[in-house]
Amino acid sequence: MALTKAASLADDLVRLFAMQIENGTLAPGARFPTEKTITLDYAVSRTVVREAFARLAARGLLQSRRGSGAYVADNARYQAFQVTPDELGAIEDVLRLLEMRVGFETEMSSLAAERRTDADLTAMRAALDAMEDSHDMTESVAADAAFHAAIARASKNDYFQRFTDFLGVRLVPSRRLYLQTDDPAAHRAYARTINRDHQAIYRAIEAQDPARARSAARRHMQKSFERYQALRERMPG
Repeated sequence: MALTKAASLADDLVRLFAMQIENGTLAPGARFPTEKTITLDYAVSRTVVREAFARLAARGLLQSRRGSGAYVADNARYQAFQVTPDELGAIEDVLRLLEMRVGFETEMSSLAAERRTDADLTAMRAALDAMEDSHDMTESVAADAAFHAAIARASKNDYFQRFTDFLGVRLVPSRRLYLQTDDPAAHRAYARTINRDHQAIYRAIEAQDPARARSAARRHMQKSFERYQALRERMPG
């Protein structure tokens, strides 16, 4: 099977082996195919294989044993899960991520309403203001992600915070994908629309009303899902 040329061949190999580790095809402790086998099976050079192995090792998925070869790291399945920017370039991928976030964001917001401190509110307010005042998409997306990160911290649950930090700006669906333009004015208008939902979540957390916070977060995520679902239906093919 020849790998695609759309991305670097090393990236393709990394994704392939990471997927095999994640789904259990390559179990912890299993030996990776030899360089020669990979070059023949995937029509790549040894240089590409070595680059892919180096990246897998950097991610904690591969361990080299001198004179023996490359093996799947013992804790590799815990390291294999990734959400990369190129995975979220299609509508279907964005919709799947939004589906996952519905439950995640609603419970996180509910806990934040119960446990937030004044410092948490200050961080949320700063993110809301930054999003409202943003002049381009990069600033707006960073402020959007910062708002959700502040909610995660307010939940006082390290797992919510760690997962939110892991996703980072990937929490925020691609606005360029939705708006189909780089026009700054369009992105500012869209950011203000999103921020109205954020304001509702903020007010519920400020009021320490878990049920209201949960409801506001669910409405926010559902509206995002519906926007991208409508975009999918408008797209040709």
